[in-house]
Amino acid sequence: MGMGMGKHALQMLVHRGTLERAAHGVYRFPQYPVGEHDNLMLAMLWTRVPEAALSHETALDACGISDVNPNRIHVTVGKQSRFRRAGGADYVVHHEDLAPDRIGWWQQIPTVTPATAIAQCLAYGTPTYLLRQAIERGHAQGYLKTAEREALAGALEARHDR
Repeated sequence: MGMGMGKHALQMLVHRGTLERAAHGVYRFPQYPVGEHDNLMLAMLWTRVPEAALSHETALDACGISDVNPNRIHVTVGKQSRFRRAGGADYVVHHEDLAPDRIGWWQQIPTVTPATAIAQCLAYGTPTYLLRQAIERGHAQGYLKTAEREALAGALEARHDR
């Protein structure tokens, strides 16, 4: 239920055009324009999990440090978050407990830090050349400290050598 109202009241608002259904369990006010990144915010709202954050390749793409082009939106929620939602075909949900310092904001959307996204993508299997690019660009643009750059580059080479 939205904003503490019953299902019937919500249906009446939709019928009158005051609200429109954006996704399963997510409604929006049509008088407010759809933003460029509404699909990413919708992914967060779809989870209904307060600690949800954009992650993995989606976070790399958002901060613009890699030419990665994810075909689905990656979202990370806590390990204990269990849910079944309709309409999740466009999302990849990862379960990981993230410390608060591993989450930042991008376009007012909770998003993992670039260093966290690169580490996640290392484990996920994102191609090496895209991660090398993310590490170098991330460092050059000030997203990664030198120590983070070195640690991530070392982890990438270790993965490559396996």
